[in-house]
Amino acid sequence: MVRDNGSFYSSNNPITLKRIMNYLDKITAGGRSANPFFCLMGIDVVSAGEGKAVLKMTVRPDMYNGVGWLQGGMLTAIADEAMALALYTRLAPGEGIATISESTSFIRGVREGTIIAEAQVIRKGRRVAFMESVVRMDDAGMTILSRTTASFTVTAEKT
Repeated sequence: MVRDNGSFYSSNNPITLKRIMNYLDKITAGGRSANPFFCLMGIDVVSAGEGKAVLKMTVRPDMYNGVGWLQGGMLTAIADEAMALALYTRLAPGEGIATISESTSFIRGVREGTIIAEAQVIRKGRRVAFMESVVRMDDAGMTILSRTTASFTVTAEKT
């Protein structure tokens, strides 16, 4: 059974399922497996709803830069994914998104452990949405590693 706009459909046809299920439905139903990048990086969805999302990822040596730190693009990437997921929770049926611009401030490096990206919608208009994310260590101190802000265009989804 697949949910789309409050209705339930039963289908074993992959083409029908692709058309019916939006990204948020896919994440809810399949978790990490709904996003190939999540599988590659080991990202898990902790929560998503009401314009917010939280993702979690364990730092691995194959994510390091040349001097042994988590490559900064990984912090930006998990923040971007968290912001997109948070925004998906605010979209109307038929809307899609794409990142317009994004800026990350790197505050502290990390070599090991688990990181958490927390994102929220600041403002969603008809054509542009403004987002922010903070990436922290998943430890008692919740040390802030980076802050990211972004703007996304809100588009009509392609069918």
